[in-house]
Amino acid sequence: MDEDRLQAFGEAWNARDADLVVSYMTDDCIFHASLGPELLGRTSRGAAEVRRSVQAFFDRFPDGRFEDSSVFVAGDRGASEWTFVWTDTAGETQRIRGCDLFEFEGDLIRVKNAFRKGRD
Repeated sequence: MDEDRLQAFGEAWNARDADLVVSYMTDDCIFHASLGPELLGRTSRGAAEVRRSVQAFFDRFPDGRFEDSSVFVAGDRGASEWTFVWTDTAGETQRIRGCDLFEFEGDLIRVKNAFRKGRD
């Protein structure tokens, strides 16, 4: 994995294409969403389940996009920081900062662990 490829993974999210997103991940990938009932958020395992989770995210935030992203790669680990922007049900634009921690297998993502700031 290199920084250009990891940046392209982020751009795949903005393309809102779940198949494209999963194409950057291993077949046995793990995605820990930033929200959910489990300690690490809602965990999806395997490409098919991760694809469904990614699509559900796109469905929940139909105009959501990631901005101001920066990435780094250090061997088989990496991270990205970003601002997520979406329109809420009242029609207001919302912004929240977050980050992802990654584990890589070659040039593919094996684990994506998402975190985001909360608001009072």
